[in-house]
Amino acid sequence: MAAPGSTANQLPPSNADLATTWAFLEEGVDHIMTKLQTGVSYTKYIGLYTVAYNYCTSSRMHADAGPAHGTRTGANLMGSDLYNNLIRYFVAHLKSLREQSDSLLDEALLRYYAREWDRYTTGANYVNRLFTYLNRHWVKRERDEGRKGVYPVYTLALVQWRTNFFLHVQSRNAKLAGAILRLIERQRNGETIDQGLVKKVVDSLVSLGLDDTDINKTSLDIYKEHLEIPFLEATEKYYEQESEAFLAENGVSDYLKKAEERLREEEDRVDRYLNAETKKQLISKCDGVLIRQHAPLMWKHFQHLLDYDKDEDLQRMYALLSRISEGLEPLRRNFEEHVKKAGMTAVSKLVGEGTESADGLDPKAYVDALLEVHRKNSDTVTRSFRGEAGFVASLDKACREFVNRNAATGSSTTKSPELLAKHADMLLRKNNKMAEEEDLEGALNRVMILFKYIEDKDVFQTFYTTKLSKRLIHGVSASDEAEASMISKLKEACGFEYTNKLQRMFTDMSLSKDLTDQFKERMQQNHDDMDINFSIMVLGTNFWPLSAPNNDFIIPPDIFPTYDRFSKYYQTKHSGRKLTWLWNYSKNELRTNYLSQKYILMTSSYQMAVLLQYNKHDTLSLDELIAATAISKDILSQVLMLLVKAKVLVNEETDQYDLNPNFKSKKIRVNLNQPIKAEVKAESSEVLKTVDEDRKYVIQATIVRIMKARKSMKNQPLIQEVISQISQRFAPKIPDIKKAIDTLLEKEYIERVEGTKDTFAYVA
Repeated sequence: MAAPGSTANQLPPSNADLATTWAFLEEGVDHIMTKLQTGVSYTKYIGLYTVAYNYCTSSRMHADAGPAHGTRTGANLMGSDLYNNLIRYFVAHLKSLREQSDSLLDEALLRYYAREWDRYTTGANYVNRLFTYLNRHWVKRERDEGRKGVYPVYTLALVQWRTNFFLHVQSRNAKLAGAILRLIERQRNGETIDQGLVKKVVDSLVSLGLDDTDINKTSLDIYKEHLEIPFLEATEKYYEQESEAFLAENGVSDYLKKAEERLREEEDRVDRYLNAETKKQLISKCDGVLIRQHAPLMWKHFQHLLDYDKDEDLQRMYALLSRISEGLEPLRRNFEEHVKKAGMTAVSKLVGEGTESADGLDPKAYVDALLEVHRKNSDTVTRSFRGEAGFVASLDKACREFVNRNAATGSSTTKSPELLAKHADMLLRKNNKMAEEEDLEGALNRVMILFKYIEDKDVFQTFYTTKLSKRLIHGVSASDEAEASMISKLKEACGFEYTNKLQRMFTDMSLSKDLTDQFKERMQQNHDDMDINFSIMVLGTNFWPLSAPNNDFIIPPDIFPTYDRFSKYYQTKHSGRKLTWLWNYSKNELRTNYLSQKYILMTSSYQMAVLLQYNKHDTLSLDELIAATAISKDILSQVLMLLVKAKVLVNEETDQYDLNPNFKSKKIRVNLNQPIKAEVKAESSEVLKTVDEDRKYVIQATIVRIMKARKSMKNQPLIQEVISQISQRFAPKIPDIKKAIDTLLEKEYIERVEGTKDTFAYVA
């Protein structure tokens, strides 16, 4: 250091005695410890170092020349003398500091403590360097020999500060820690405090903790005993009182903000001036007082926040309660009930508003109502509950409940999958406005959201397959891309087997197009008289949910040659295959020649068969038409009703139908091919009948598969395993499983194990 210092004192000779040596050293040490700000000259500092060094080394020479002092060498004795003199100096120095601190309180005491700590530790650092040789040799040897109460000079200074200053001040009603705690309380009450001052004092307490086994390690014992423990107790008491008082005058929403703010402050407090080790315990204490003690009140208020869409408060409540164990569970249960109730209410409102019964419910309105409930609550989970898995599970559970059981479904488990399949059908049709106006892909994704919750996925599958078959047969699909996209989504959700039939239907359509082209080419080569434009679809019985008509049908002579030629052509290509003609699905176009304006009538095969009779007659009775077409009276009556409604035929007398010579239409192409009621009604019952039949075989096949793998199994575990394997597809009823077991016993796929009542064995 360049600042000037006293050089009046001459250096003692290298063989000077202890009194002379220490008198010189003490003056220098005291200057460093008390007047360092005035500076110490480099010459003086080197002189002090040299004297300390000479004393230690010359004592070693004396020791070599003279006899040993007991078992301790001279070097040991002289090192010990220097060390003890340093202790006496530190004790005397700290006594004067202590006396000056006795009259000080609170912030004045902390300022004095921090100032003197800075001065003391800075000086001790320099003194430590003066006695480097002592540290390196004498102190090290003493410690190596097990005397752990001997420390390097800087550490010795800290030990003396702790014993003779800190513990003295602290012993008077925890004066120092109390001053810190009162300062922190003032800050909590909104006052601005000197945080740097608090940090200095706190850091000193950390420095005073010494690990006797390894002096290079810091121990937090002093910090924890004298500050952390009372600080945590004071914190708990403070927030207990504050939270009770706050809630007595304010609502839960305001309290959530207050608690959030306080927790943030406490975390910040640790970062600013407390030891990082305190953070975990402090946060735990605060969570206990600010959150756990008031958790029941928050749980109670949760429903109010949901009802009024208080997003910010929900976010706060979630963030707070997620900090304590089991804090969120009551919220999850409450949220599940809330979503379930919202779903039930939405459907009840829809059924109540409808002029028709639940049977006549509009699929789009139904699906939109369910999706809106899901969307709103899914947004709440994402936004307010950060997409936490427990809330996602509660949402899924609630949605599964109201999607499958609500005012529209009643006790039926098949209504929701039916309505969802019908909605998907409308989306995928050409005339769907959504396909043109909105994002069709997005609409299909929304269908899949509800599909995930459907329990009877086999019912959806069968309805979807039926609707798809109609779209393909009548050529009304919005696009092949949209159809493929939907099948891909179903395949991803349920696997290849679920969509196998759907994909085969598209294969049949492609093969049918090729077959039609090949047939036309053959006819052009062999028959020039074909003036009928004709296309055919040959559909595999196993993949298409189409049933042949129950009634007879007389093929009109106008199309019979084409029918006959194709049947023969097909047999030459595929001998052994049987064609079943589905007249109830066929459609035709007829040109009118009896009116001044030419029209093209788009008809069903039954309508065509009726209208072609009027090429030879102007009027026909119901019985005559039945005889000419072989269509059953029930269906024919409905066919005629549609033709009369369209004013193509006139029905002025009972069961007498005339061709209308004055028929007029704004459109040249007139679509008469509307579904008849009998077909619409039959579709739902046919689908459900098919589902029931399929389920029987699925259950039987599952039992056989399980038994083949396990060889033998008791009744109850077998039933549980069947339910487990099938529940992804539909929820099997236990009586149906028992019936399937009885059927398989009869068919000898399985047998009862002799001597047991409820154990079955697989029959290979």
